[in-house]
Amino acid sequence: MRQRSADLWSQALGGSGSVIAYGHWGRPVLMFPAEAGRAGDAASNGMVGAVADLIDSGQVKLYCIDSYDAQSWSHKGLPLEERARRHDAYESWILDHVVPWIHDDCGGPTGIVTTGCSMGAFHAANLTLKRGDLFPRALCLSGNYDPSSWHGWGERGDALYFNNPLDYVGNLHGDHLDWLRAQVRLTLVCGQGQWEDTTGALNSTKALAGRLSEKGVPHELDLWGHDVAHDWPWWRRQIAHHLPRIIGGDA
Repeated sequence: MRQRSADLWSQALGGSGSVIAYGHWGRPVLMFPAEAGRAGDAASNGMVGAVADLIDSGQVKLYCIDSYDAQSWSHKGLPLEERARRHDAYESWILDHVVPWIHDDCGGPTGIVTTGCSMGAFHAANLTLKRGDLFPRALCLSGNYDPSSWHGWGERGDALYFNNPLDYVGNLHGDHLDWLRAQVRLTLVCGQGQWEDTTGALNSTKALAGRLSEKGVPHELDLWGHDVAHDWPWWRRQIAHHLPRIIGGDA
């Protein structure tokens, strides 16, 4: 399996973030780590291995990146609005540095699939809903899509609102909503077993699916059984099950 990596500097982040790429050809897939994770976590937790057949056969090029959660959403000492502003800096790094690097690696601009588990699922969904021109498909595993529920405090402002899908999706309308309906599709996956309730993932996944349904935004809700936990063994199965359909255009 072809592997390469890069450290991409960002003034907004005050440092560099890592990208690890796997594969030689195929649909680009941007994978976010779980909360406060690093680019190497996907390999060490078996997520790369779960889709190795797609990578080796030239169907997928997988791009795993560092999170910025420890400095943003997971920083409980900061009010939510400041956490959201710091997330915006992370998003700018992705748009200004990671996306061009992926496009260059792929020989030109092309639609990028986003994916991730737990907080990584939030990042995948949020980015696709905000920038469907770049990220038309999202595969979201066990996500909580309401940052205001993450041990938050302080007054809420625009930065939090525009990074909270459970807030802004309900207010989508007009030409932008019509464009979004034609442009994006999200696959929301969650188990119904251990930790899917205590993390808020199960209720939040259902809630986001409900918002998308109300607005007619294409999506799929796939709830796995009551034995399916909020954990890596199940996420490996879920990505192996769904990603072939998504890159093939069937989801």
